[in-house]
Amino acid sequence: MSFDPAVWFEIKEFVRHATGWPMDTLHVMGGVVLQLIVAALLRTSLASKWPWLIVLGLELANEAYDLWLERWPSLAMQLGEGARDLLGTMLLPTLLWWIASRHPRLLGGRRR
Repeated sequence: MSFDPAVWFEIKEFVRHATGWPMDTLHVMGGVVLQLIVAALLRTSLASKWPWLIVLGLELANEAYDLWLERWPSLAMQLGEGARDLLGTMLLPTLLWWIASRHPRLLGGRRR
């Protein structure tokens, strides 16, 4: 059984059209939702580095996939879009990880 690389693109397009949200919004929401799901699956808190690292790895894989599958007229524009996606995806997970690990009382947790 082999995986058709275009399937991931089609899944992303389906989600974009089904929600009506732009891809930037989906990146922001996807990063946070993935971080929460990974933390729950690993049975760890957001203060752990692992949910953040896994989201980062998945986002880097997604951007590498986009770079491999899509061909833009300008490589600089495509790389800039990828950088924007990376920043948009990781900003809130980074903030949540930082708050959970450094200032857990802000999230209702106990002080270390």
